[in-house]
Amino acid sequence: MYNKVIMLGRITQDLELKTTPSGVPVLSFSIAVDRRFQTKGEEKKSDFFNCVAWRNEAEFISRFWTKGRPILIEGELQNRSYVDKNNITRYITEIIVDRASFTGDKRPESNGGYQQNAGFPEPPPQHPAEAANSAPSASNGSYTAQDFAASGAADDDYPF
Repeated sequence: MYNKVIMLGRITQDLELKTTPSGVPVLSFSIAVDRRFQTKGEEKKSDFFNCVAWRNEAEFISRFWTKGRPILIEGELQNRSYVDKNNITRYITEIIVDRASFTGDKRPESNGGYQQNAGFPEPPPQHPAEAANSAPSASNGSYTAQDFAASGAADDDYPF
């Protein structure tokens, strides 16, 4: 069996990192994903997807993204049910996020094109000996929590 989801959308609300009673960070949020096609004369339509990130990925997302920012997520679909306060069983489908990546933002001043790493810094320069030991996976413009942790840069080094 194979369960893999990859989505590119925008975060729909302000993020609030929470912690379980046992101390595990968790982040619940939703993303809006535009549909590929639209009917002539109609407004563009979007679908909204519930997402849940745990531990390091939850901390990473809450730290570097805000409402309205584009995000690329990878994960798996998961169904669950719960009983609400009116004793009605509710069903929900969520994306359990394994990995989040930055994307290029659309630049209005550039003929509608996309800019790779828009507003994000290039990886910090490394000492040649360190560069041989740790090559970030950012060559395609996609960063993960491990890339930032491995850079050794302080929080103030990033402009966002």
